[in-house]
Amino acid sequence: MGGGLMNLVITGANGFIGRALTHRLLGEDVGAPGGLGAAGRVTLLDLGFEGPEAPRVSRIAGSIADPAVVARAFEAPVDVLFHLASIPGGMAEQNYELARQVNLDATTTLMEAARAQTLATSKPVTVVFASSIAVLGAPLPAVVDDATPLRPRLTYGAQKLVGEILLEDFSRRGWLDSRSIRLPGIVARPPQRTGQLSAFLSDIIQELAAGRSFACPVAAAATTWLMSVHRVVDNFLHAARMPSAGLARRVWTLPALRTSMEQLVAAIAGIYGREVLGRVTYGSNPALEANFGRYPPLETPAAEEAGFAHDGDLATLVRRALLPIQ
Repeated sequence: MGGGLMNLVITGANGFIGRALTHRLLGEDVGAPGGLGAAGRVTLLDLGFEGPEAPRVSRIAGSIADPAVVARAFEAPVDVLFHLASIPGGMAEQNYELARQVNLDATTTLMEAARAQTLATSKPVTVVFASSIAVLGAPLPAVVDDATPLRPRLTYGAQKLVGEILLEDFSRRGWLDSRSIRLPGIVARPPQRTGQLSAFLSDIIQELAAGRSFACPVAAAATTWLMSVHRVVDNFLHAARMPSAGLARRVWTLPALRTSMEQLVAAIAGIYGREVLGRVTYGSNPALEANFGRYPPLETPAAEEAGFAHDGDLATLVRRALLPIQ
């Protein structure tokens, strides 16, 4: 992907990952390895936006569940669509109707808009879809790899899996060019409630790094998979740049660092001082541990062969997780 000015569209653009991705696309390093080349136009879709407008950026405020909002985003031919918008786990469980509108109906509307563009212009849209490890379900086997059966146990995971399947089918028909990447826990999210049941994974890093105490809701031995937001942006851009010819697959579980909470705290203490160890206590929330604290070893040879990567080590992850997003 690249070569000439590009028209890029991002759904969920005012969210945590969306803002990081937008910042990278508009930054000085767009043309660097992992970039897309020159973006002539970036269209952002979300319910609302913060901060001043930027050159070359078009903002569309509204729900992607509204076909008129999607139609505005496709007024000019789209090169790459980053589909990040979703109703996450906890909120999807509490509000099925809203989750269906955004996670299923709106995703289908976006795919149909991409199909219409291809039929009208013979210019398929590259769609990079933010899927989730929630498609794997729970309990997980002793080792998760590329052959692990998908048995989602939450509405959010089920809807993400449906999105993966539909995108593969549209790609098979030549109506778009999809790449779905399953995200692990992404840190460090800002301290605001967005329906993410896994928010404590970000909170523990931010609170301890800021010199505050933290009551971890899961046990010290609880294990999870993590990736910094800056690394996940690298992986999104890599997905967009992959040549469509010869793609052996269109869905990847991203490599991630597996860590216990105790190991994560030790990595934070290695950067911010050993006193960090005395500022954390551990609990045992059965529901949280079942969904976010029993992650086995993760093997992702397909993703690694395709060029996707994790943060390398926990110290690097913690440092990246705390880098500002403008």
